[in-house]
This record gives sequence, C-alpha cells and structure tokens, in this order.
Amino acid sequence: MSYIDGFIAAVPNDQKDAYKKYAQKIWPIFQQNGAVAMWECWGDDVPEGEVTSFSMSVKAKDDETVVFAWTVWPDKETRDAGWAKLGEEGEIQNTLMVMPFDGKRMIYGGFAPMLQCGTMPNT
Repeated sequence: MSYIDGFIAAVPNDQKDAYKKYAQKIWPIFQQNGAVAMWECWGDDVPEGEVTSFSMSVKAKDDETVVFAWTVWPDKETRDAGWAKLGEEGEIQNTLMVMPFDGKRMIYGGFAPMLQCGTMPNT
C-alpha cells in the first residue's frame, strides 16, 4: 500500500519562485530514490483560526504563505530506504538542505493511507 510524506511550511512571499525551483530541483532526487508523485501547493484560502490553524502551526508571519505538500511512495519500506539514502552525506544532502524557507518551522510526518476516494486530477 502507498505511503505518504506530508508537510506544511511558511514560505516568504518573495520566495515563491525560489520555492518552486527548489521543489522542481528535489523532485528528480526523490523520484530516483523511489517516490512516485509529489505535490506542492501554495496557500490560497488558508483562514486564520482562533485556537489553531495552518498559519499558527508554522508561526507564519504576515509576509509568508503556508505551503502544503506531500510525496507519494509505493510503500513504507521504499520510503524508509529512500530517506535513508537521502540522509547520507554528499551532494544530495546539500541540495535538500538549501531551502528557501525556515525549515525549523516546518511540520512533517509519514502517513499510512486508510481511505482513498476518487483520483487526483492533473494540474
């Protein structure tokens, strides 16, 4: 069964193009290590909450937008092996760590799908 890595991050508005280029640069690296799909979504309708919200969770500033993204792997074993290789020292690690946002405020995790309805449309 597929396995999903998901994250949200606050990206400075003036770094939108840099973020897109970063995502385009890391996709082939993830793909070479077993990922089958990657989605990067720029916040468009992300309301502020009173108790919790996407913005609060990553301490987004007024000049930042929340990004919601996920990577699809064929299964957890492929994901774990892919991340192990991605975590090795070298050029790949250096590429991954040059992020156009504050990685300390990123929230991420791995998720086992329990229900899928419909299909994802092409963008």
